[in-house]
Amino acid sequence: MISEAENTRYDLGIIASWIQPQSRVLGLGCGEGELLHYLKTHKKVKETGIEIKEERVRTCIEKGLSVLQGDINEEILDYPDDYFDYVILSQTLQQVYEPESLICAMMKIGKKGIVSFPNFCHWRIRMQLLFSGNVPVTRELPYEWYDTPNIRVLSIKDFRKFTTKLKFGILKEAAIVLRDGNRNGDIVKHYPNLFATYGIFMIGKGKSAK
Repeated sequence: MISEAENTRYDLGIIASWIQPQSRVLGLGCGEGELLHYLKTHKKVKETGIEIKEERVRTCIEKGLSVLQGDINEEILDYPDDYFDYVILSQTLQQVYEPESLICAMMKIGKKGIVSFPNFCHWRIRMQLLFSGNVPVTRELPYEWYDTPNIRVLSIKDFRKFTTKLKFGILKEAAIVLRDGNRNGDIVKHYPNLFATYGIFMIGKGKSAK
């Protein structure tokens, strides 16, 4: 499942493996366009991205990607219903001010949504909180409390409850641990809320696959 994207970041490789060729894809907070570039090159998708930082948008455009500079919360409102096959929010949810509104907007303009985020209930984070009494600083959340771009924390278990509340179905999910500079990793099958560092979910408007 992952080998087709072996030259990209492991978590992005998983997401790429879920995307059907020639789909219409929107990447929210797409950074420098690593995932969109892979999808355009290997899966011939019709890509669109939204990124707030000008230098990252410039990098995307240099790669030949169609990326807009702007706030994802505002720009996402400009698209008609079901315009995209997939709307991707990769490792950005923890930085969003109104996640419920954004997820609902994603699912309005997209047939499917893909969301990934750091799992704040990983055992190392729990141990740091228990023994140090300080806000944890980890490889996945490498900021001090006063300079972090993350304005909220969540767990894999939290996101499952969140999708149930919003009445969206979980179509696919992967709990993972990244290693080797994020280029490799492992799927966590047992106790993912405790042992996974990241969660990745594909959600839809119907019932969960499980």
